[in-house]
Amino acid sequence: MGKNIYISLICITAIVVVFFIVTENKKDNTVGKLKITRPPKIRIVYSKKIKDKDRPKITKSQDAADVFREIWSSQIEVREEFIVLLVDRANRVLGYQLLSKGGITGTVADIKLIYSVVLESLASGIIIAHNHPSGNLQPSNADLQLTKKIQEAGKYIDVALLDHIILTKESYYSFADEGRM
Repeated sequence: MGKNIYISLICITAIVVVFFIVTENKKDNTVGKLKITRPPKIRIVYSKKIKDKDRPKITKSQDAADVFREIWSSQIEVREEFIVLLVDRANRVLGYQLLSKGGITGTVADIKLIYSVVLESLASGIIIAHNHPSGNLQPSNADLQLTKKIQEAGKYIDVALLDHIILTKESYYSFADEGRM
């Protein structure tokens, strides 16, 4: 029997992850009387494209805020965005992912999407950030609850949430610095 190979390439700043999804060419790829389809087999190839010494290292919240400022869109005062920064065990940046763009007063941060990116990149830790177009640095109750949920979810897969940064054009707020982690 032949095989179909589908290749999916995910580029994150410093790494490339290639997924090879291999499916058997069968007339019937189901199991049992209920005809449940078998999932395809996944092979992962992981390749670093930038040397460790050339990647930024996060040692304090200011380092993270500086990285986020470099990658943030020009709409920091217009609409909320949510970005996850992916780091290795030495807190060197592997890459980042823009997870959502919202409106003036909010954006969606889906925990499943956050951790799918983490798993695809093999990150050991994350720093999340969103902006407040209003310029108000204080976290909302929703921000506090979301941070706790993301932190708890990471514990199950040994991925540390290192900080949650709220950015404005002029400044930033660090949950870690303020003892809210």
